[in-house]
Amino acid sequence: VIDSVVCNNPKAKILERVDSWGCEKYVVDKELFENSDELSKLLLNRGTDLIVLAGFLWLVPISLLKAFPERIVNIHPALLPKYGGKGMHGMNVHKAVQNAQEKESGITIHYINEEYDKGDVIFQVSCPVEGMGCDEIAVEVLKLEHKYFPEVIEKILKTNG
Repeated sequence: VIDSVVCNNPKAKILERVDSWGCEKYVVDKELFENSDELSKLLLNRGTDLIVLAGFLWLVPISLLKAFPERIVNIHPALLPKYGGKGMHGMNVHKAVQNAQEKESGITIHYINEEYDKGDVIFQVSCPVEGMGCDEIAVEVLKLEHKYFPEVIEKILKTNG
């Protein structure tokens, strides 16, 4: 069950969907996120079991990592450790995969730590991308995200719940 959605973009489409889900929504700015433990306190008080990031590009502050050790999960649109790190998101990743003429790409679901894309890998799956343009790679990787991310999150919740 999704308890709440926290977002840094007040115009994000997810915030429109939340109303029909019956859960709380919060919009945080970078200053609050990076320099306050308010979010950690809020989520702990709500009894949050797992934090799932999707399309989130900021480093997670130490206070949140300490409050939720091995309970913050992210998805990356490549097979880490390749094509990870600051600035490697969205089409930047797919262009890099194309430029390197990789035969496969995929997704990595991983725990968050204090560095971009360096947390322990939970799950990876690949797909062939040889000869594809970056737009085609993006489509294939998105299919993997939609199929596997919910399954992996459900498995984590069952295992740790």
